[in-house]
Amino acid sequence: MDRFLALRKSIIEVAQALSARGFFGAEFGTAGNVSARLDKEELVGITPSGHAYQGLKSEDICIIDFDQNLVSGELGPSVEAGMHLSVYRNRPETGAVLHTHQHYASVLSVINEPIPPLFDEVSLYLGDPIEVVPYGLSGSPELMTHVAAAVGNGCNAYILQNHGALCVGETLDKAVRNAELLEKTAKVYYHALCTGKELTLLPQEIVTMFQDLHKAKAGP
Repeated sequence: MDRFLALRKSIIEVAQALSARGFFGAEFGTAGNVSARLDKEELVGITPSGHAYQGLKSEDICIIDFDQNLVSGELGPSVEAGMHLSVYRNRPETGAVLHTHQHYASVLSVINEPIPPLFDEVSLYLGDPIEVVPYGLSGSPELMTHVAAAVGNGCNAYILQNHGALCVGETLDKAVRNAELLEKTAKVYYHALCTGKELTLLPQEIVTMFQDLHKAKAGP
């Protein structure tokens, strides 16, 4: 009996749904990656490297420990496994991590543009501001270091410079919701910038309230 079966199936379901909706850039490509933590254990299920999502089987999902050792599975884990683990190590409340190449967040990633506080729903779930994590080559120690430093702010979405986006959540469902909210606000922000008009932001007292909430959830 595979004790990781439910976790593996959930990861495949989310990966295939996001791929079909264009969150990985190409439906039949292998970009992006999805991971989820096994309860409170230091074990993580993650999509394999270089395999299209449509054809994934449960046994293809890699189970790794927090030292990036392969615990179960025959395929190699995503090259971004270290980045995912840097989130789990630094944000113990996190149950799922998504690395996407969603369109409008990727646009902002190449103009190095963080997203200011625009909507209370987005501020509540994602935090403010949605920062740009400095560039690091995929799978590199530099990228892991940059991500580890960024996630300490307690937010649930980040733009990866010249790369894409990173969204986290207590569960896979919440991480998906956060990715959707990120794309919504990135799209609105991009089009608002294109008008050349002055933007209206949320009142500072609202921003501070949500920032304090996210920092408290992230812990010391």
